[in-house]
Amino acid sequence: MKETLIVAGFGGQGVLSMGKILAYAGVVQGFEVSWMPAYGPEMRGGTANVTVILSDKPISSPIAHEFDSAIILNQQSMDKFEAQVKPGGVLIYDTNGITHHPTRTDIEIYTMDATEESARRNMARMFNTMVLGGYLAVRPVVKPESVVEGLRLSLPERAQSLIPANEKALQKGAELIKK
Repeated sequence: MKETLIVAGFGGQGVLSMGKILAYAGVVQGFEVSWMPAYGPEMRGGTANVTVILSDKPISSPIAHEFDSAIILNQQSMDKFEAQVKPGGVLIYDTNGITHHPTRTDIEIYTMDATEESARRNMARMFNTMVLGGYLAVRPVVKPESVVEGLRLSLPERAQSLIPANEKALQKGAELIKK
């Protein structure tokens, strides 16, 4: 098994954290893992993306130019990464702020209204976890209990009390995703 994923959006959306949680979940399950963040100097509000590779075999390079899956959270990322999803791959995007929807017919495309739902539930800080839940509903590359352990490992001490709310956000994200 090998999954190469890109998560891309604006800084402040939890893009890097989402990748880190998934990477920790992979480590918990004994996978080989690569986590490679990229972001502009302005951080919050600038573009950010992270590539996560999970594999049951050694990973030869953390650099990827094609992805099995992409999670897209803004239009700039859609413009840049839609073409880099492998044929037969998966593209998931949050509908907020996307004006040019994907047009490819050789990949599976899913949408989420996670921005709207997380705001409606007053869970804006759990937006990224909600999106991760949607991704894992489509591509169950790690077990839910591994994701919870990934949260424990990646969240700072002061945020550990948010783990139950993040678990609910994961579940809600799995319900929100639509083909």
